[in-house]
Formats: sequence, C-alpha cells, structure tokens
Amino acid sequence: QVQLVESGGGLVQPGGSLRLSCAVSGSIFMIYAMDWYRQGPGKQRELVARIFNVGTTTYADSVKGRFTISRDNAKNTVSLQMNRLKPEDTAVYYCHVQSRLGNTYWGQGTQVTVSS
Repeated sequence: QVQLVESGGGLVQPGGSLRLSCAVSGSIFMIYAMDWYRQGPGKQRELVARIFNVGTTTYADSVKGRFTISRDNAKNTVSLQMNRLKPEDTAVYYCHVQSRLGNTYWGQGTQVTVSS
C-alpha cells in the first residue's frame, strides 16, 4: 500500500525559510510527476510546484524564485525548500504523486503558518 507522509511544517516569521519533505512508502509504478499543492484558509487547493520524472520543474507564479522542489530517487522522497516566506504562503501543504497509469496519491498535509 502506498503512503505519502509529509513533514517539516510549522510556524515561521515573514522572510523566513522552511523545508518540507514527503516520504513515499510502497511501490508506485511509472511515476509521472511529484507535486506540492497547498490550500490556504477559504481558498481552493492549488498546485505550487511539480517535478516530472525526467527532472523538469514547474512553479506557480506566486512562488517562483522563492521555492525549490527536488526529489531523491534513492530515498523516494520529494522536498520543497521555501525561502522568503510571506503571510500569504500560509496553508496546508500536500504532497501528491501521479503515475503514468493514471493513479494519484495524496499525503495527509502539513500546516505552514507564516506570521510575526
């Protein structure tokens, strides 16, 4: 059974940094992409960053230049380095994996709060 477990969330002051990690246990056949989504208070869930199996990355405009997504194939993890955090980055952050077979997997989410 596949499980995605996020860690690294917390409270940080504006301008600070956090690093989120997502550990994938179980076997996912033919991964297409690994993503980070977020859902802020009263907002819809949105795609923050994506890393494709070939290593290409994409980012939401709101986080470009501040966030970096990376993956460690040997450890089966995907991480999100978040720098220069803003109050509007406050959200629950979710790890998501898509397979080429159309299967999708979600983590349980980790809270990130940016506040002074």
